[in-house]
Amino acid sequence: MIIVNVKENESIEKALKRFKKKFDKTGAVRELRARQAFTKPSIKKRDQVIKAAYKQRMQEEANK
Repeated sequence: MIIVNVKENESIEKALKRFKKKFDKTGAVRELRARQAFTKPSIKKRDQVIKAAYKQRMQEEANK
């Protein structure tokens, strides 16, 4: 359960923003969307390889 204590003289918008940030870090929405449809393990692995190659390419470009 996510608990956000509202400090004195703090607006509701700021507290709500902190709540949303904590909620995003838990990854609940991402997990829910991932469970809606089954993805074959081979496709998951292929996606990971593609993402890793992309990240490596971006790092190499940044280091130049």
